[in-house]
Amino acid sequence: MPSVSCKTVCVTGAGGFIASWIVKLLLQKGYTVRGTVRNPDDPKNSHLRELEGAKKRLILCKADLLDYGSLREAINWCDGVFHTASPVTDDPEVVVAPAVNGTKNVIIAAAEAKVGRVVFTSSIGAVYMDPNRDPDKVIDESCWSNLDFCKNTKNWYCYAKAVAEQAAWEVAKKRGVELVVVNPVMVLGPLLQPTINATTIHILKHLTGAAKTYSNSVQAYVHVKDVALAHILVYETPSASGRYLCVENSLHRGEVVEILTKFFPKYPIPTKCSDETNPRAKPYKFTNQKLKDLGLEFTPVKQCLYDTVKSLQEKGHLPIHSML
Repeated sequence: MPSVSCKTVCVTGAGGFIASWIVKLLLQKGYTVRGTVRNPDDPKNSHLRELEGAKKRLILCKADLLDYGSLREAINWCDGVFHTASPVTDDPEVVVAPAVNGTKNVIIAAAEAKVGRVVFTSSIGAVYMDPNRDPDKVIDESCWSNLDFCKNTKNWYCYAKAVAEQAAWEVAKKRGVELVVVNPVMVLGPLLQPTINATTIHILKHLTGAAKTYSNSVQAYVHVKDVALAHILVYETPSASGRYLCVENSLHRGEVVEILTKFFPKYPIPTKCSDETNPRAKPYKFTNQKLKDLGLEFTPVKQCLYDTVKSLQEKGHLPIHSML
């Protein structure tokens, strides 16, 4: 097996939140990275060129998930593929086809290029959306979302990720591709890209005054660096197989705003719940034991929240003067 310094890997959607961190850590480890983006010259991808090692070992390739030829060209001669690219939206026309057909294209291109291993970024959305699940049951890698429930509740992102992952497993088996899947929950932490991503907006709205109340709901969180590390860990560990749930902790929205208020008391963080009639929703029970068994140490969710806000300040998305 060649050393890391001799290995070339492809990262699809390289300019995204998670993907940027994967690229950063891969470059730090000595990999040569071929990152796919829609437009290599777009200023929104400039942060990738500024990463340590990027000048010598980062190649940005123009590619589209629905353009098989462009993916095949980017993946050709690579030792491995990290497929992270996927729209994050609940618009079915925007998310379903790229997520499902794009994933099939990546797996097929990887098979044609005789890639050693593909790591696919799935989602908790492919795991826990099931109305029939016992709320006291621990959610693990064996759980799958109910597709009819996703469609009926118009959770098209969850639907797309579940169908895309199922397609990935089917095509990988048929084509003889070694596939490993990471299923992250809501990802927080420092932004490398200049733009705000969908998960970060979830925190930002509670700091700007846009959200006057917090919802009676729960959410599981994980640090973006841990997600990136998880991808590389399952790629580099020969025995890694199957799915890996990537989660640090599950919190009620009330706990989230309490943590934010403790760290950043000067922001207009909501103090009232939008639903004070029904009982407080209980956090789901998750297990992250598979990744822990591989040696991953998760960053506490409090640190995730703190790092997210500090990054929003540093990137100019949140006024620091509110802290004065």
